[in-house]
Amino acid sequence: MEKTIVTTGKTIDLAIESALAQLGLDRDSVSVTVLQKEKAGFLGFGAQPAKVQVTYEAPDPVPEAPKVALSSASRSKPKPAAPVKKPEAPKAPEAPKAEPVKEEPAKAPEAPKAEKPRQDKQPRPPKQEKKPEAPKEPKAPKEPKAPKGKAEPKVYAPAAPGSTEEKIEVFLKGLLEHMDSQAVPHCWNVEGNTYKVDLVGDDLGYLIGRRGDTLDAIQHLANYTINRDVEGHIRINVDAECYREKREDSLRRYARKKAQQVLKARRRTTLEPMNAYERHVIHAALQDMENITTHSTGVEPNRRVVIEYVR
Repeated sequence: MEKTIVTTGKTIDLAIESALAQLGLDRDSVSVTVLQKEKAGFLGFGAQPAKVQVTYEAPDPVPEAPKVALSSASRSKPKPAAPVKKPEAPKAPEAPKAEPVKEEPAKAPEAPKAEKPRQDKQPRPPKQEKKPEAPKEPKAPKEPKAPKGKAEPKVYAPAAPGSTEEKIEVFLKGLLEHMDSQAVPHCWNVEGNTYKVDLVGDDLGYLIGRRGDTLDAIQHLANYTINRDVEGHIRINVDAECYREKREDSLRRYARKKAQQVLKARRRTTLEPMNAYERHVIHAALQDMENITTHSTGVEPNRRVVIEYVR
């Protein structure tokens, strides 16, 4: 049940504090309505205090049981007195009846039980002493197993003096030194005018970069620089920790997964931006898949592969 109280004060805050002090409540438990703001007046004349109305929740009163009014007739008539019972004379106690005593026959004395003769325990044979065992021969130490998952290091043939392989290795060695890297390049001819380079060393992660961006930049510089001093056009593929091979497998799985989604929904999908090499891997992975065709769209470096459903 809601109740209200009106209080005054010099200011609205003082009027509210006065109401809260009277009710013993806090500010969040009440709602305040300002009835009149304070007025300062002029030289003390015409000043008016602030007046607020505070509304609060009061517990509902517990209803009392209704009293039944007695009629005038019931009040005037006296209640009949209860009849008084006459005391009865006490009865004489009856004498207890004598019960016949039963004679029990005398029991014959029990014969003493014959004790069983104890059987003498047979003495246990003495324990045989264990023979001392011959000392075991020490086992031959096992040969340490090669750790799983780690392939044996490759053996690279040294580049011939004055060859294209040597020029590629010299250029890349100088480039890596400027990058504060201790990696060593090893180059060999794959076939025709195609050469492959492996970067060997520790902490090659920053040479690979995010999604191979740094590795692609190293490869681009090597192709641009070496092709200026060599007759014809050669192609250089730079790799580190078999990143290219792992990336190709990952791209093939990714392409097949997206193609299955396109077949199910029968709607085209556009992949994330990729370089020309990665786009070529996607196209090659899906070229023989039925009801699927691929093409590239956009401008470098944001060129993407589109996988489309065809009937």
